[in-house]
Amino acid sequence: MLLHLSTWQEVEAYLQQSTGIILPIGSTEQHGPTGLIGTDAICAEAIARGVGEVTQAIVSPTINVGMALHHTAFPGTMSLRPRTLILLVRDYITSLAKAGFTKFYFINGHGGNIATLKAAFSETYAYLEDIQIPHAARVQCHVANWFMCGSVYRLAKELYGDKEGSHATPSEVAVTQYIYPEAIKQAPLSPEVASGHRIYSATDFRTHYPDGRMGSDPALATPEHGKQFYELAVKELSTGYWEFLQEKT
Repeated sequence: MLLHLSTWQEVEAYLQQSTGIILPIGSTEQHGPTGLIGTDAICAEAIARGVGEVTQAIVSPTINVGMALHHTAFPGTMSLRPRTLILLVRDYITSLAKAGFTKFYFINGHGGNIATLKAAFSETYAYLEDIQIPHAARVQCHVANWFMCGSVYRLAKELYGDKEGSHATPSEVAVTQYIYPEAIKQAPLSPEVASGHRIYSATDFRTHYPDGRMGSDPALATPEHGKQFYELAVKELSTGYWEFLQEKT
């Protein structure tokens, strides 16, 4: 059930059965010469919708732009500052909490969002109590990173070994190839790819990772692999969502 394709009456009826909601969040950032700029949002949205279908949960519109300041030296990248993302997430949750939602399960597609999301949750808990939302104490938020699922990690290791890398990875590129086969990109990739450098400024990032990849070989990706990653993530995160709903508030 997609929130933006529902009526308020349907949402009101849903809340009689469940107060859980799935919120996909990704990023709009460079993913190397062959990775789509929307990779992180595409993966999060597709997997979140799959989890929604399995669990019969309502799925919110995707937060497509995340915290990707370190990628902004590459054309096309869009980013929110951490404080902006914190306020955005707080406002999303507050709007939904006022309607009666209490369980917020964020399916995340971008590692750079994790720290900011956790800070946003802390800010939100305090804010909801400050404005005296009646059920503020029952509100719980959880971030589930699809790319950190144990089953996904094991398959990536099996298929790609150390060529999975940590950005513009073949696993995430494969998922986008499965979702958008008409948008598969081809480009020459240097066999030498940088890895191991700490992340600082955007300029420093591009200096150390000139083509945008971090130790990865996305040429190994295939749509068939993407289907496998998608199905594994949906299965594991569906179980995670059900477990989250059962946690006491």
